[in-house]
Amino acid sequence: MREIIVPRSFPLDAEESLCDIVVANAENRPHHVSFRRPVPAGWQDVTAAEFLGEVVATAKGLVSLGVQPGDRVALMARTRYEWTLLDVAVWFAGGISVPVYETSSAEQARWILADSQAVAIVVETAAHRETIGQIRGELSALREVLTIDDGAVATLAELGAEIGDEEIHERRAIAQGDSVATLIYTSGTTGRPKGCELTHSNFVAGARSAGVGFGDLVNDQASTLLFLPLAHVFARYIQALCIVNGSVLGHTPTTTNLLADLDSFKPTFLLAVPRVFEKIYNGAEAKAMAGGRGKIFARAAQVAVQYSHALDAGGPGVALKLQHAVFDRLVYAKLRTATGGRLRASVSGGAPLGKDLSHFFRGVGLPVLEGWGLTETTAPVSCNTLAVNRIGTVGRPLQGMGVRIDADGEIEAYGVGVMRGYANNPEATAEALHDGWFATGDLGSLDDDGFLSITGRKKEILVTANGKNVIPAVLEDGMRGHPLISQCIVVGDQKPFVAALITLDAEMLPTWLANRGKPAMDVRTAAADPEVRAELQTAVDKANTLVSRAESVRKFDVLSIDFTEQSGHLTPKQSLKRSVILKDYAAEVEKLYS
Repeated sequence: MREIIVPRSFPLDAEESLCDIVVANAENRPHHVSFRRPVPAGWQDVTAAEFLGEVVATAKGLVSLGVQPGDRVALMARTRYEWTLLDVAVWFAGGISVPVYETSSAEQARWILADSQAVAIVVETAAHRETIGQIRGELSALREVLTIDDGAVATLAELGAEIGDEEIHERRAIAQGDSVATLIYTSGTTGRPKGCELTHSNFVAGARSAGVGFGDLVNDQASTLLFLPLAHVFARYIQALCIVNGSVLGHTPTTTNLLADLDSFKPTFLLAVPRVFEKIYNGAEAKAMAGGRGKIFARAAQVAVQYSHALDAGGPGVALKLQHAVFDRLVYAKLRTATGGRLRASVSGGAPLGKDLSHFFRGVGLPVLEGWGLTETTAPVSCNTLAVNRIGTVGRPLQGMGVRIDADGEIEAYGVGVMRGYANNPEATAEALHDGWFATGDLGSLDDDGFLSITGRKKEILVTANGKNVIPAVLEDGMRGHPLISQCIVVGDQKPFVAALITLDAEMLPTWLANRGKPAMDVRTAAADPEVRAELQTAVDKANTLVSRAESVRKFDVLSIDFTEQSGHLTPKQSLKRSVILKDYAAEVEKLYS
């Protein structure tokens, strides 16, 4: 069994909570800008002192509604400043926050609210309130439903006006490092979602670890724009990262206008999932083709990848440096400007990022550092850094964390980020945690330098009729990078060969068709178009180069719909719900083998 544990060099106060840090920020640097919130004229600064004042006022309102120490308070909203404000206010009131994805169905919300025994929920919209209304009669503990769009924050401040500051500071002092800060529920791909008990120390230690390992990137001069859903552990970690390290945090609820938001906010670092970077690349390529500069972009992309590879092999030669300089003026500088002009690096997590895409972004001066973690580890266990970025891996363990690979190739994680356990589920806790080590369910390997590589999920391995083990994620991630492909699922368990079902990207399809002089067509028509299918075959062929012939996709079909969260085929973090897809599209799978 190969194992690596990285000791921490930073102090960790067992009594320190995130509440303490919010207070310390306001006392030590009251005028330091902690947040920028969107307003019609742009972005409005919120100082550390102003934030504390809003938190205390909001917490008073929660107390006035009867929230007691240890009570669960749920939050159901898109990513916005009020989400963070309410999250911290719940802690100051002595409570534990419970995020619910704003896209959740009534049944999904019912399970989380019932299992957590939430006494109150703050939702964003009237539609969310209606969703909760459908299940409220089944939730005996739920007493209050407030709506942000109806002025929930102001209402709470009014309700709590008679409560003294001293009561709030007594409440927030209850929280210690080992106190549960939040229950974050797993995606439920393998059964009922489980509530991970994450403590204040889990977040504080993880944030301090990043402050040490990424001091040149994460500090009080840095800023980031958060667009991931705050119901996800990755976004909650970013929130804590900024609070602990003094970085400025901004919120935007969607990636629809991401480039415009980046241009106005001008972040210095970003944290996102691979699909965001794929869309940035595909969008830039499509724009270049539409402007008749497709060949220039293609050559520029090739040079960027070559340049990045050369950085790992002694450095680029004179000829490559000259080509890179030319394309830097023509292409790369425009991409950097499009992201706000101040972006130093991004961190990608949630799924593997294609190696070519990683090399491309590093080659243009926008390095993307891959990391890895889970809800149960309070997000990152390992990550590459600006100083040492080994593309194709998820880096070394962060300070205070460790990993080991068991005999079956499963990765186990250890350290300051590992959860306390699953709420109300001692059996699952006992199964997952052993002597402080968490069995992640992910498969991987450690190289001699301690860099971790992820190869797939243990429960997702396919075994063909010929006995060949196939890890679908390698092929799926390879195909999904193509601009025409939205989602794909690799099949072949107990079948004679490996195959795939593919869905088209409805956003990219019109541009792809127009750039090739083809008439507009809907997804259903395009799914049967010979040229579209030929292009998809090139994506399949490219993905097949990542695996052996026995593991390669021999046949594929194109569905006329997409897998979405709304259709029940994706989790909120956009992972495939394999069992649901295989059940709903059993006929399409069988057709591949008929």
